[in-house]
Amino acid sequence: MVIGIYLKAANDILYELSPMKTTKRIHLSMAIALAAAAPNFASADTDASGFIEDSSLTVLSRALYFNRDFRNGSGNISDASRASGFKNGYAEETGLGIRALYESGFTQGTVGFGLDAHLLTSIVLDSGKGRYGTGQFDRDSDGRAEKTQSEAGGAIKFKVSETVLKHGNMIVASPVFATDDARILPEVATGTFVTSNEIDKLTLSAGKFSALSSSTSSNRDDGELTTLTMLGGTYDFTDALSASYYDSRLDDHFTKRYVNLNYVTGALSYDFNAYRTEDIGKKLSDEIDNTIWSLSATYDTGAHSFTVAHQRSSGKTGYVYGIDGGGTVYLANSVQLKDFDMADERSWQVRYDLDMAPFGVPGLSFMGRYVLGTNIDLGPDMADGKRWERNLEAKYVMQEGVVKDLTFRIRQATYRSSDSVAMQTPDLDEVRVIVEYPLSIL
Repeated sequence: MVIGIYLKAANDILYELSPMKTTKRIHLSMAIALAAAAPNFASADTDASGFIEDSSLTVLSRALYFNRDFRNGSGNISDASRASGFKNGYAEETGLGIRALYESGFTQGTVGFGLDAHLLTSIVLDSGKGRYGTGQFDRDSDGRAEKTQSEAGGAIKFKVSETVLKHGNMIVASPVFATDDARILPEVATGTFVTSNEIDKLTLSAGKFSALSSSTSSNRDDGELTTLTMLGGTYDFTDALSASYYDSRLDDHFTKRYVNLNYVTGALSYDFNAYRTEDIGKKLSDEIDNTIWSLSATYDTGAHSFTVAHQRSSGKTGYVYGIDGGGTVYLANSVQLKDFDMADERSWQVRYDLDMAPFGVPGLSFMGRYVLGTNIDLGPDMADGKRWERNLEAKYVMQEGVVKDLTFRIRQATYRSSDSVAMQTPDLDEVRVIVEYPLSIL
């Protein structure tokens, strides 16, 4: 009976995701059906202590210094106060983001009820009209960074056995719809999201989203998100082997399918990711026809970790994401600056990580990686392009005391490309200094 309910709900969602189906919406009854798919529907949730008892309130403060130094004549935004055509050669800003996140527990009983809420605030610590443009702040009518911005939101949630339904504003992590968190504040999505762990070793999720606020704006929906529906799941065959499949449809933009295989054996781990993206409807994201995959292998000795990865893009276009969340790029060679996902691009990565804990300095770590992309299709009568990126990172996490978990991180990136590629993605050097302090209040 339970499996039948799951299959019916999954079939309903897949029908909605079909490219042949463009008008019918996913009904809330589908989500309720998933939520009701509990083996012991009539029994209370004995794991729940209560709405207040299981509540948590955390505050994360993140300070970010961000500098981008453009190369080869490229530049930042034009400065109208200077000569025509002048562009500053760099963007440089420092900001502070404060996010307060409240998560209630669930009321006891067959159907548990709860609430989540957030308050996000950004504060400009240093910026300038000619230096604006690092993606941390919204822009005012004078072309300067907004001094402060705040956004508040929340979601109601229901729990039946091991199935949770949320509706409202939320941060989402899914291969086909993921909110980005690469600046001082995260993106926030609005919609309905269901996760279920009723079947042993199987995690299912389904959602429908209609709005997405960027990390630089307090507007509830400042992107081009139409209506996105998604369905997927992950199954753990063993402790060492897992597989995932996800499917999404962004109305009048594209459909996206994703598969993942992850295998760990001793000190070696392998990770395979692949996307298939095709345009639909009004093609608001233009023509899209792309298949991209990556395979990485990591050898971990404890203190030392070595990774090699290969990624390959094919089809008429490159991979497209962002409208469906700035984090929707679960690929090995998606690194600090670039994703190495242009048309027909082939890329290789080598990476080295060092954990200093075995050498008596717990909390200190280093990372270095290099990615080379070749065979980029730039169109008729154009030679294939190539590019490379190098990332260096040092990180330290305080281990004890009142500042336990205070994190300091410095990241440096260098990106270079052939002249034809640089016309689309200019060369640049980048430095980020990130300080984070998580505080648990409840």
